[in-house]
Amino acid sequence: MDQPEITESPFPSSPVVPTLLEPHTTIQFRCHKGIACFNACCKNIDITLTPYDILRLKKRLNMTSGEFLNAYTVPFEMEKDGIAGVKLKPVDNGTACRFMTDEGCSVYEDRPTACRYYPVAQLSIRRQNESFEREAYALVKEEHCLGHFEPRTLTIAEYRTEQGLDQYDEMSRGWRQLILKKKSAGPTVGKPTKRSLQMFFMTCYDIDQFRDFATSDSFNELYEVEAETREKIKTDDTALMEFGYRLLRQVMFNEMTIPIRADALDKRLARKREREQMLDQIVAKIGPIEGARLEDLDDKYQHASD
Repeated sequence: MDQPEITESPFPSSPVVPTLLEPHTTIQFRCHKGIACFNACCKNIDITLTPYDILRLKKRLNMTSGEFLNAYTVPFEMEKDGIAGVKLKPVDNGTACRFMTDEGCSVYEDRPTACRYYPVAQLSIRRQNESFEREAYALVKEEHCLGHFEPRTLTIAEYRTEQGLDQYDEMSRGWRQLILKKKSAGPTVGKPTKRSLQMFFMTCYDIDQFRDFATSDSFNELYEVEAETREKIKTDDTALMEFGYRLLRQVMFNEMTIPIRADALDKRLARKREREQMLDQIVAKIGPIEGARLEDLDDKYQHASD
């Protein structure tokens, strides 16, 4: 097979240097129900879900994003004390995919990106001093997979089109860029706060909760969102997802594309002072309050005023 190698590897310090393939590279592969290894790759899963994967699956299963996350996923750290990812949870007390049946995948039309790519691995590469990603792939060859011996050849680009990956990759581009930028920036971005990590998780994965947040009065009091966008994100999940990536770029990397209302911060400071005065009055009337109770009261009045 023709497997041209990209000359610079993203893993210069690794003793195992993969062959990096380009879209025009020809591969030999076919998976079908009649093959002896059918379903073998679904019996021991390690599937990272993209936000678009979650959007498609929760819609297919007629669930909210929160319900889907609780029932079908487990979170993991992409880097120590860093942003989180989400993996598909296998069957109880096992390693097989919950969607696997004897007939194949029960959610095949909405299967995750990782399943669509297999046995091709997508790589995100950004060299130093470059602001763009390079398109590269690698071929995964596992001992159990017999698809590599099937008499069919096609290019990686043709395989991607066949698997419907153009749409999936486009919908996940913003998420991948956030992750790549965070990893490449390293400590220069600073240690993320607990709130920013929670913000990343909600915005990327719990799309229904993010909609409540992004369409709330307090959010629109702070951010000056275009009227068309404000209306669209109320019902359009993909538009909401893209808006979320835009907001995270602003929050995480200070890419200011959503204007903050001029008087919004003054109003929030005024509410904070009002809340503090209210708590002072309560303490004056009923005496000293234990720290935990005071925090509960402060949290109560903060939510009431936000």
